[in-house]
Parts: sequence; C-alpha cells; structure tokens
Amino acid sequence: MGRKVFVVGVGMTKFEKPGKRDWDYPDMALEAGTKALEDAGIAYDAIEQAFVGYCFGDSTCGQRAVYGLGLTGIPIYNVNNNCSTGSTALFMAKQVIEGGLASCVLAMGFEKMEKGSLGAKYMDRTIPLDKHVMSMIAQRGMDQAPMAPQMFGNAGREHMEKYGSKPEHFAKIAEKNHRHSVNNPNSQFRDEYSLEDIQNAPMVFAPLTKLQCCPTSDGAAAAILCNEDFVRVHGLAAQAVEILGMAMATDFASSFAESSIKMVGADMSRSAAQKVYEQSGFGPGDCQVIELHDCFSSNELITYEALGLCGEGKGGELIDSGAVTYGGKWVVNPSGGLISKGHPLGATGLAQCAELSWQLRGKADARQVAGATRALQHNLGLGGAAVVTMYGRPGA
Repeated sequence: MGRKVFVVGVGMTKFEKPGKRDWDYPDMALEAGTKALEDAGIAYDAIEQAFVGYCFGDSTCGQRAVYGLGLTGIPIYNVNNNCSTGSTALFMAKQVIEGGLASCVLAMGFEKMEKGSLGAKYMDRTIPLDKHVMSMIAQRGMDQAPMAPQMFGNAGREHMEKYGSKPEHFAKIAEKNHRHSVNNPNSQFRDEYSLEDIQNAPMVFAPLTKLQCCPTSDGAAAAILCNEDFVRVHGLAAQAVEILGMAMATDFASSFAESSIKMVGADMSRSAAQKVYEQSGFGPGDCQVIELHDCFSSNELITYEALGLCGEGKGGELIDSGAVTYGGKWVVNPSGGLISKGHPLGATGLAQCAELSWQLRGKADARQVAGATRALQHNLGLGGAAVVTMYGRPGA
C-alpha cells in the first residue's frame, strides 16, 4: 500500500427522471462539483487532476463538464466503464494520490440519459456485451423484455432453482429500498410501497416487477480526494473519511461458464471484495452501512453472498431476517439504492461514495445509521467491472 487517501468533500444533485428538469450535463456537473468544493472548504485551484465519468456523450464531455468550475489547465481524464463508471473514476483518482502523483484530485460522474430502457448505440460494430448476450441465449434463450432485466432476472431465476429462494425475497429487497428512499432528498423516487404493491406492479421479466428495477436518471455526483498532508494543512481531519481498501475486478472465464449469476458479475464482486478485506484488515462484519449495486432486486440478493454477508444460497434467508435494514446487523442502501434513488450511470458510484461519507461523518440526517465507523461500497458494470471500497470514519 502507498500513501493514505481520504475523501474530504462530496456533493451531488438530486437524481431526476430524464427530461423532468431543464438542465444539461455541464449544469449537473457544476452543481455537484461546487457542492463538493464547498463541503471540503477549498477552491477549485487546489485540484491538481480530475477524473470525470459518463457513459453517454462525446469524447471530451469531461472537460466541458469541469470547465464550469474553473479553467486551470489541469489534466482531465474522461472515464467510461458502464455502470461502474463513477467508482472507476474514484479508483483512478485514489491511485494517483496513493502513488504520490498528486495531493488533491477531483472525481466526478454525471449522466444525461434518454427515457426508457437502455439499448445499443452503435450497430456497425461488435457490441461490448456480445459474449454476455450469447451466454444468456445459450443458457436461457431470448425474451422480448429489455436485455438488462433479462440478464438479472435470469440470475434471480437461477438462484430460485438452485437455492429455493422465492419471488417474495426479491420483492422484500425492493420494499426495503423504496422505504429507505423516503428520507433521501436526493432520491429520484421517495414513495413508500407495501410488499403487495411491489409484487403487483407490472411484470418486466419474472421475477422482476417494475418496482424492482432501477430507472434511467439524470444527475451528477463528485468527490474530492487528497493525501494526509493535504488533510493536515487544510484542517480537514474532522471530516476526512479514509479509503481503507479499494479494488476493481473484471470478468473471469467463469463469467461465461453456464451460470446466470456469474454472468452478471458475482465472481467479479467476490474477487474485488476479498482483495479489499485483505487490504483493509476488515471484513463485512466490521461494517455497519453498505451501499451496493441494486440495479435490480435480484442483484442485491446475489451480492449479499458475493460480499460475504451470508453464505452461498442464503441471500433469501438474510433478507427475511431483517439484518439488512435499520435495527439489523447492517443497513444496506440507506440512500434508497439504485432502485429508488435512481441510476445515472456515470454518477452512481460517486453518489454511493457521498452517501457513505455522510454516514461516517454522522451527517446523514434521517437516514443516519447509528454508530457507523466503517462502510462498504459495491458498484458493478456489465461488460464488465466491479469496484468495491471500504471506508473508515474520521479519527476511528
């Protein structure tokens, strides 16, 4: 391990339904970046490099997004790693500081999305998910439903077939996350639903109903990372959240070895998590709050197992036990998660970082998890990359 790395400022916009608000990505970035700078109490000219993530846009949207904060000539890197784009920008910023190449770096992510389900943009070349699609077709065939719900719905079906979980288990996860989002002013949706409401919503791809699927969203989030000297010089120790461990994993051969669960990234998540536990010296039992990638409720359940919150096949029992909400062993997705908070692809990983930073500082208001000293983040992108991060409370 190199130098210690700290998150000293975070900010985000409210996540919105595409087209609901009259704004463009530079407006989103300016709002999130300004909030992060104000949170850290520093000016933009203290930023030495910037990593800016987004999935949809031209090649230098990152520069255009950050120029609203200042024109200081710093290196600005454009980052795209599908749904794990935000945490990938964070990972790259962390490595630059850890390696001694900079003392203060901005990680930002944003997305301006189209309404409706995601589709392929470039039809004149190999799609990045071709191996995933062919693996799914070979195992389960092809349905008329959008591709992402099919992939993650098939993972849920496999879990039910192998381990006896029920559609109700996935619905309970969605009920929990929608309930959590009521207390999050940045959440796209803040409606509470009963379990019956979740189950009776329109079916997208069984066992996933509409209320168990993340929406498309517009929004941005940002984090400022720095080294220990910067924390000391600027008097930021009281709010400096330490990154105790961070790892990224990409697809293994097992991703395409006739398992829908593995195809949607379970082995990537498991590998990254194990590296983080080794780096930090802490395991999942040492955390109190977790933000994980619940793009679909089925993915939250299989991620419980990949992160080691429970044994293989025990995800259904875990949600039944109440261990993953307030009053349980962990609070998972206190923000409402992707299902309710929203999922602007480039911003998601940084919004998770913001939520966990607020939690560890004791600044999460009605969402606050009592006594939170360590937090775990999981952000997943198919095609593929999983990023897992362990954070520690200031001074803990």
